[in-house]
Amino acid sequence: MELANLIDGFKLYLCFLPLLTFHEFGHAWVAWKCGDDTARLQGRISLNPLAHMELVGTVILPLLAIFSAGLIIGWGKPVPVNPYNLRRRRLDDTLVSLAGPAMNIALAAGLIALAKVGLLLNWMPVAGELVQVAQFSLFLCFFNLLPIPPLDGSHVLKNFIGMGEEAYGRLSQYGFLIVIVAFNFRFVQEILSKATRLTLNLLAWSFGLHA
Repeated sequence: MELANLIDGFKLYLCFLPLLTFHEFGHAWVAWKCGDDTARLQGRISLNPLAHMELVGTVILPLLAIFSAGLIIGWGKPVPVNPYNLRRRRLDDTLVSLAGPAMNIALAAGLIALAKVGLLLNWMPVAGELVQVAQFSLFLCFFNLLPIPPLDGSHVLKNFIGMGEEAYGRLSQYGFLIVIVAFNFRFVQEILSKATRLTLNLLAWSFGLHA
């Protein structure tokens, strides 16, 4: 593997950590606002990356992707949510689940706005880097929306079909393995790529950019 590619991979990983941190912060904050303070009591309403890092999803898989020249995928330590503390159990659990991906979209919008400023100041390389990080943030958004435990989309699907907590817990035992296998299917990669590109183009158009 070329040194330049390795350096680029580590740069992307360094961008991954704050994106993941804001993602998990969003989950914890919304859970607290919806009546469950479990995450708050465990120090998860925090912008400290260490509070949200998980060995497999935050360290091992992303670093393996760097050394294998693959696309970085990963997740943080699941935010603890007691659904019985939520005011509107299934609705609030869905809102908590969507808060992380929504945070990634908000971050992407902010990065595109900064890229627009960079272009106005003729800082082309900076603007280009900001657009790439925005694209990465959107990819993480849609990756986490896959309906596979422990990803956020699985909670949305669980609440939509009325799946019980016990059945969901049994399914979650195999979640990490299913995520890794599913991501190796080409059609899954294509869905994520198209959703990311479409949203990036929409945000870029909103700020007068061409992604």
